[in-house]
Amino acid sequence: MAESAKKVAQQTEDRLERVAENVRRKFDKLTEGKLGDKIKEGRFADAVDHGIDQGRRESRNPKAR
Repeated sequence: MAESAKKVAQQTEDRLERVAENVRRKFDKLTEGKLGDKIKEGRFADAVDHGIDQGRRESRNPKAR
């Protein structure tokens, strides 16, 4: 009886591990490419920052254009 219980417990553990892995994959797929992640990675930084920096430079020193 103890061997049977161990076998059932092991099978249950294996099944739960597979379910957890599937949930992780689906979660990763759903959250992939979100706008917040893109911002954190700095994908939009170049386009915005250069214009702001250039405007600041020009406003501080208009002759330096």
